[in-house]
Amino acid sequence: MKVTFFTREYANVSGGHNTWLCRFLLNLRRRGIESRVLCFHLSPGEEFSTVRSLRQAGFSCTTVSEEEIKYTKQRVRWIFDRLTEDPPDVFVINAVYPAAYYAGRWLREAGTPTVGICHVGPVMGFYQGLLDEFVFGRAAYQVSAFVCVSKWLEQAVLERRPKRILVLSIPCGVAIPESVAKKPNGRLRLAYVGRLAEEKRISEVTHGLCRAVREVPGTEALIYGDGAERAAVEQILREEGNGLPVQLVGFVENDQIPKHLLECHAVVLLSDQEGLGLSLLEGMASGVVPIGLRGAPGVTEFVVDGLTGLLVGDRGDEFVAAVRRLREDPALWERLARSAHAKVEADYSEKVCADRWQELFHKLVNSSGPRKPLRIPRRLHLPPVHPSLGWLDPRPHQELIRRGRRFVSRVKYQYLSIFGPR
Repeated sequence: MKVTFFTREYANVSGGHNTWLCRFLLNLRRRGIESRVLCFHLSPGEEFSTVRSLRQAGFSCTTVSEEEIKYTKQRVRWIFDRLTEDPPDVFVINAVYPAAYYAGRWLREAGTPTVGICHVGPVMGFYQGLLDEFVFGRAAYQVSAFVCVSKWLEQAVLERRPKRILVLSIPCGVAIPESVAKKPNGRLRLAYVGRLAEEKRISEVTHGLCRAVREVPGTEALIYGDGAERAAVEQILREEGNGLPVQLVGFVENDQIPKHLLECHAVVLLSDQEGLGLSLLEGMASGVVPIGLRGAPGVTEFVVDGLTGLLVGDRGDEFVAAVRRLREDPALWERLARSAHAKVEADYSEKVCADRWQELFHKLVNSSGPRKPLRIPRRLHLPPVHPSLGWLDPRPHQELIRRGRRFVSRVKYQYLSIFGPR
């Protein structure tokens, strides 16, 4: 069986969806499933983390820059041309990227099933557009199957009663290290692993880490990751973390994250909402205690307060109190760490999750019917741009509208500067 994956990469911010992908493909290879990857990225001439990891592991990874191919129709053709060169048995879209979903229409017409993966929830603006267009929209553009990385995401989709499409949940499996983290010996080390972005509440998390380290003796914190809010994090550390053992480590290669987590004792993720919360699962697999936000969907599926980790109601007082409990009660830390590791090993290991993916692939291929040659029309007529997908679905007319608005603004400014307001 041959499976082609599509993904999108960012500079020094691979994201949980790509961290998972790099490891998942290795697991598929061991099962005799051949994988290749098509990847869009931001800048020409650069080899980003995901691409580098995949190529080093011996996977074919074909890339193109969004600066080279600006508009959606061009991107649809580029993707489809690559698929035609080496037709897959299944096409999996591992990113919210309209061009890849649009290209899937002509794959399905040729008898090749397509799978979309939902890693994010309603807190992300493009979530609604993804569902409206490719799960509940025009039948021609619906994927064959839609995989949600958590049960709550699956339930949110099923509540809208999808038709003609298979919806199921398969979490992102994580590797189970041979060893686990050692219990704290005089110092409790906290870790945040993820994008430095405000949807992760990274500024509040950084404030919380500084406060915890300041108020709980024998505590230190490390922040692993990069992203748009790096400057804000650095500013907070200069103002509040000066002299404290709180460090911004920055970007870490995907395959190095487990090694770093083994040196920690608690992993922190305090987003209001997570599709799954991969960094917590990775920490739990390493025998590290997770601290999550109470009521945050996705996370609370596997972090049970007082059993497999700690849940808090805020990023201030309750978070600091949770850190103090772990620091002052070694027996509590040891019990939670052991239970967290057992939970992940039983329900979220790479093997458990890859088994479910393999079953899905075979089900789709066996039910897809006869295969036909891949063809795409010379002239593409795509649906109108969904409002919440506009920045991911650039069309030439949108650029003309933006230029027209800029021109009108300049003319208006010049008029007012000469004649003044009327």
